[in-house]
Amino acid sequence: MTMKISVTKSNLSRISEVDFENIPFGKVFSDHMFIADYKDGKWDNCRIVPFAPMPMHPAMMAIHYGQSIFEGMKATKMQDGTPVLFRPEMHARRLNFSAQRMCMPSFPEEWFLEALHQLVSIDQSWIPPQEGSALYIRPFMFATDEFIGVKASQSYRFVIMTGPVGPYYPKPVRLITETQYVRAVKGGVGEAKAAGNYGGSLLPAKLANEKGFDQVMWLDAVEFKYVQEVGTMNLFFVIDGKVVTPGTYGAILRGITRDSFLKLLKDKGIPVEERLISIDEIVEAYKAGKLQEAFGAGTAAVVAHVADIQHLDFMMHLPPLEERKIGQMLKDEINGMRSGRLDDPYGWVVPVKVQESVEV
Repeated sequence: MTMKISVTKSNLSRISEVDFENIPFGKVFSDHMFIADYKDGKWDNCRIVPFAPMPMHPAMMAIHYGQSIFEGMKATKMQDGTPVLFRPEMHARRLNFSAQRMCMPSFPEEWFLEALHQLVSIDQSWIPPQEGSALYIRPFMFATDEFIGVKASQSYRFVIMTGPVGPYYPKPVRLITETQYVRAVKGGVGEAKAAGNYGGSLLPAKLANEKGFDQVMWLDAVEFKYVQEVGTMNLFFVIDGKVVTPGTYGAILRGITRDSFLKLLKDKGIPVEERLISIDEIVEAYKAGKLQEAFGAGTAAVVAHVADIQHLDFMMHLPPLEERKIGQMLKDEINGMRSGRLDDPYGWVVPVKVQESVEV
């Protein structure tokens, strides 16, 4: 199945306005975006156009009934200047997994990849050269029917936009367990990257911030006992030399960074388990002096080290960064592969290539 992408380039780049040494996360956007529209059962009108606001009907169904999904990924540059993507096919698959759960049409994986390569190729000068910084890529899809009524839309728009970013969490984070609000339940939409998941997390995060914490550590929705995620990331713990991460049993996002970490750990012979892990086990490990590390794993941060965890009235202060080995090693491995500083034996790093396009 072949996709034809029409390309309309911006007459004036905004890149000269950007300070690449000081990039706020999520506030700076590149010159172009990719758009495709779904109507009458098929995707059509695939195009790359100058980045700009999109007109919106007040009855657009995504606003009212939440059919909206997204992905988050990065483009970086190798030491020789080659722009690269990291496991892009995994993001294409997960987007369609989310679409299926939200009763939305899939976007052909090969089209996703073609659009991605073409867009990043055009805006590759926006990729920051510093290791740890990146061109953040946000593919998203939303319902566009102009209708007030609870049903699946018949029309959709798929967009990919990009923007340069610096490190997401420049310092270790402080967490507090959430014992009133829940993120997701088995059978819900926690495995999908649905917009509503994040909307529902904002109040607990705000309350955590007011108490002096950076993010929420989510617990299960039934017993408030088993650890799920931290903010928008998967969680890893290092307990007495063994790495433990919550299993994905229907309520936790199947993170691509998480998957990469599991592969790296197993290949390096580091013991790792995917299983239920209770907050009581974490507390007991801390009291026994066996809780060596805790860190979040996600596309934006790669690794976000955890400095403190509060559960109820008990505070856990984790060891200083210089005593931690595994989280920093994993971050260095991923960043090293992306820059070409380290070998990539898995074929995860994919050079950006130019696809056939029709410029108008």
